[in-house]
Amino acid sequence: MEKFKVGNELVLDIIDINSEGMGVGKYEGFTFFIEGGTIGDRVKLKITEIKKNFGIGKTIEILEKSSHRIESKCEFFPECNGCQLHNLDYKKQLEFKKDMVKNNLERIGKITDVEVNDTIGMNYPYRYRNKAEFKVGKDSSIGYFKRGTHDLIPIDKCIIQNEIVDRILDVIRNYMKKYKVEAYDYKTKKGIIKNILVRTTKGNKAMVVIVTKEDKLPYKEKLVELLIESRKGTVVSIYQNINNKKTSLALGPKDIKLYGEDKIIDYIGEYKFLISPKSFFQVNSLQTEILYNKVLEYLDLKGDETLVDLYCGIGTIALYISKYAKKVYGVEVVKEAIEDAKENLKLNNVDNVEFIQGKSEDILPKLNEKGIKIDAIVVDPPRKGLDKTLIDSIAKANPQKIVYVSCNPSTLARDLAYIKWQGYKVEQVQPVDMFGMTVHVESIILMTYCGSEGK
Repeated sequence: MEKFKVGNELVLDIIDINSEGMGVGKYEGFTFFIEGGTIGDRVKLKITEIKKNFGIGKTIEILEKSSHRIESKCEFFPECNGCQLHNLDYKKQLEFKKDMVKNNLERIGKITDVEVNDTIGMNYPYRYRNKAEFKVGKDSSIGYFKRGTHDLIPIDKCIIQNEIVDRILDVIRNYMKKYKVEAYDYKTKKGIIKNILVRTTKGNKAMVVIVTKEDKLPYKEKLVELLIESRKGTVVSIYQNINNKKTSLALGPKDIKLYGEDKIIDYIGEYKFLISPKSFFQVNSLQTEILYNKVLEYLDLKGDETLVDLYCGIGTIALYISKYAKKVYGVEVVKEAIEDAKENLKLNNVDNVEFIQGKSEDILPKLNEKGIKIDAIVVDPPRKGLDKTLIDSIAKANPQKIVYVSCNPSTLARDLAYIKWQGYKVEQVQPVDMFGMTVHVESIILMTYCGSEGK
């Protein structure tokens, strides 16, 4: 766009934040995405890029501070891109997440006939995560990459992680320095340690996973000794994971147990779950219970229903709702997850849940062929959402209720629009803040079958 050039300076108001945590503003009707600033700020920016339909800029001065702006509790913000909202009042964060869900439903899904409930927030939006993933860099630095780069921001504490994690990272840093164990360098392809993963439980037990390029990990017995000694009774499981591929995935296919338990145990409500290095488990245990209680509320079970839980993972939702239903089928394509789910079934002495490995779009028709009447379906897919083939299979199963749990408002909106055309109506939309200080939000949707009225 000729009227704007790279290097130009503009003054505008930040009216929103996008999904990457950048401020959003308009100048003479043209949209800009701005690094720095928050909702309600008036900023002076310098244009860094101009595209056909939008521009990108960087804040060079905050002219008027937003009434929602707060002092960040994180000393590494905003250089560290692990979180994006540390400078935004928490109440405003919850409003922002509600608006984000609402705007996606309206813009992408064309769904305007349902009220989006206020976001359910946390009592304390810090120290809530039970899973931490860190990159490792030169000079034994551990931290997160700066947005859009491979430049590491070293951190010595992360205030959204369990405090145990800070101390474990300190032990690993000292080990790397003392024994001269180098981080893996993606440019030279030399070095050893690529990533660190730490899982913690409500009972303050920890699993530590050291991700390396090859099997070699010098002085691994010293590392185990240091972790156990420094965190007596806390570190109960230590793994080395081998990831020799150039990929954004933190973990590779091979795990080597160095110490302790094969898996750690955490709770959601009254249910226990065995968690391995690769298990999917919601990162916010306290909010997960709130999330699952809302799922139960929307299902409104009487005790004689048959349900299917798609993308069941290690069986968390299926087990949580099992005592309120006659029968629950959990479906998951990942073999290891189904094996974990079956272990969790035995661990909790539940006898009305059956876990099946396979693609949901293949398994659902087979359940129908057996004459199984499905009263309700719960789906909790990854960020990419549902495939249309699966939505068609769900429609053929003809459940009276669908409860959709989503971590991505845009793919959620897309999917709901298609499900509506199968004869379903959106009844309830409930955002839940599982990821305080970040732009991410979880949503729970209730849809009911109403035939042609839903189209």
